[in-house]
Amino acid sequence: QVQLVESGGGLVQAGGSLRLSCAASGRTISSYVMGWFRQAPGKEREFLALISWSGGRTGYADSVKGRFTISRDNAKNTVYLQMNSLKPEDTAIYYCTAARLWRTNEADYWGQGTQVTISS
Repeated sequence: QVQLVESGGGLVQAGGSLRLSCAASGRTISSYVMGWFRQAPGKEREFLALISWSGGRTGYADSVKGRFTISRDNAKNTVYLQMNSLKPEDTAIYYCTAARLWRTNEADYWGQGTQVTISS
């Protein structure tokens, strides 16, 4: 079992930046593909980014490519999502995930989420 706890969400103005963190416990994340998803009110869950076990490969949704950066520190058992040039449409609950395989539509473990609100 992997427990994931997100932090770093909040309220920022459009054009600003936020850095989300995801602290894992229970197992080392070095065995998992780590990712970020989000869900806005009334919308379906949306894939954002994945990072491979060693961090050598990353993948992003078109909606965030060039603005968001996923990274990981296996020694700290932590994953990050740096979000720049934020837009009001980025407002959502952001979820950290862990998976045994590279998948953009599902994950094995989910955090409880952290709220990100972007004001115009």
